[in-house]
Amino acid sequence: MKDNQLKKSIGLVSALSIVVGMVMGSGVFFMPTQVFSATTTPGLGIIAWMLGGFISIAAGLTTAEISTIIPKTGGMVTYLKEVYGDLWGYLLGWAQTLVFIPAIMAALAIMFSTQVISLLGLNDNMLIPIGIGVVIFLSIMNSFGSKTGGTIQTLATVGKLIPLFAIIIVGFIKGDGGVVRLLPIIPESKPLATALGSALAAIMFAYDGWINVGNIAGEMKNPKRDLPIAIVGGLFVIMSIYVLINIAYLLVLPADVLASTSAPANEVANVIFGASGGKLITAGIMISIFGTLNAFVLTGARVPYVMAVENKLPFSHSLAKLNKSDMPLNSTILISVLSSLYIMTGNFGPLIDLTVFIIWMFYILIFFAIFILRKTKPDIERPYKVPMYPVIPIIAILGGLYIVVNTIISQPMNALLSIGITILGIPVYMSRKNKFTNLD
Repeated sequence: MKDNQLKKSIGLVSALSIVVGMVMGSGVFFMPTQVFSATTTPGLGIIAWMLGGFISIAAGLTTAEISTIIPKTGGMVTYLKEVYGDLWGYLLGWAQTLVFIPAIMAALAIMFSTQVISLLGLNDNMLIPIGIGVVIFLSIMNSFGSKTGGTIQTLATVGKLIPLFAIIIVGFIKGDGGVVRLLPIIPESKPLATALGSALAAIMFAYDGWINVGNIAGEMKNPKRDLPIAIVGGLFVIMSIYVLINIAYLLVLPADVLASTSAPANEVANVIFGASGGKLITAGIMISIFGTLNAFVLTGARVPYVMAVENKLPFSHSLAKLNKSDMPLNSTILISVLSSLYIMTGNFGPLIDLTVFIIWMFYILIFFAIFILRKTKPDIERPYKVPMYPVIPIIAILGGLYIVVNTIISQPMNALLSIGITILGIPVYMSRKNKFTNLD
């Protein structure tokens, strides 16, 4: 019915801001450690940030067409279900519940904890207790209703912009490293392909969020024209900011120092702003991470909740319950407990590699779906078509394969764990298939 259709009220400027807001998060403050540890050279690290941006642009452009062909709620789960069958959508929801969402929450909680320790001068032994504490706190706050979580989110949004631009501007002015800090490019201690692939695995965490870009297509005034511009423009802005801030980092501190610290943005801030100014930047970064973590607590519980409503998970009866504030409290408790277990590892690097690997396995399937849909539904209305087809989808697929294969080679245990947990969902799916509640 036309009365139930989304209003087409989003113009190009609004679409650009939505793209930037969805993607830009906390990774740029911490990922330089992982990136420069992987590349061992500053030049290759900068190239990796740019390559990650180009892969994300190709991925966003490809997924946007699929979102206009399958304009249903559910995002990735729905795309996989429509193209490959219910099992694949189920496995994604299963993997998101057990690994992707709680592991990202854990990584963000550890990042937040390092900021608190740096700001207050606490002992490093407080890393895990603070990390678990902030997850529990946000879970409690979000249990009071989505309005409370939304308020926290709004206040935290400004936090990520202040430290970003402050470090870029002052870093370029005060940084005295010069061009020499950006060289060399080719690593001497490890193969180029391995170094670049490991760096990309970390970088894609900072670019994550582009998968949601296509969700705004139905509300855009002119998606055929504006959506690709918003995706390319928005991600290009993000890529430019990421590259600029990493150059600013390198102008202040050499790559080996950035690779050896758990909080590179803090180290740079202390150098260019002094101890007092550095603390203000640290506080801004802490607020930014707090907001990002809150977003995952706010939205992450919806995945197991929706699956439980459809009776797709063990203990669905309990996980599908809402509290007095109409919040999925038990599902929130589930992802918070899993997150707390991941926090006990005390290191966000492996957690990020784990989440990037598991989600990119499914991303590749979504990219390939564009070829299937072009063949099986050639006459369906497409408000937007991916430009330069099939080149752009192929770039997205190759980029994803590079990340996944490199993780299998360089971090086989992470890869096996991700694959094993995902495959574990198959017998669960088969045992509950006849109990599913069809909500279509």
